[in-house]
Amino acid sequence: MRYLTESFALAALRRGRTIEQFLGAVGRPDQPGIRWVEVRPAPVGYTVMLHTAEDIGGEHFYDLTEFPALDSDGEEDFGQEVATAEDESQAMATAEASTGAVPGRWVNAGIAQDEYLDFVRAGRTPRLTSTTEPN
Repeated sequence: MRYLTESFALAALRRGRTIEQFLGAVGRPDQPGIRWVEVRPAPVGYTVMLHTAEDIGGEHFYDLTEFPALDSDGEEDFGQEVATAEDESQAMATAEASTGAVPGRWVNAGIAQDEYLDFVRAGRTPRLTSTTEPN
């Protein structure tokens, strides 16, 4: 089972683990991109990070952390801090409300790349969720 139940996602966060979700396509036809969101434990509470990267992958290259940022200024580490939250439930709810993440589609860290691979194999068909910038 790829997706975490809500209780497993909350437990992962409580144990200091990051959860993430692939959000789908973004960008323009001449500059295609993808997005994914992370909820990560922080020194106090949790941080919601939205990543937007160039869609340069394929069947044999799908490690999202290796993709360059979309519209980047050349920084290696990228991602936009969308929000912080005091508890894990609030962090997940905030991520869902501000990025279009879907309840029930959270995965452990590193598994969003498998979602991207499914996206590639499906012909890069956009998900039905919003791919607009966060609120």
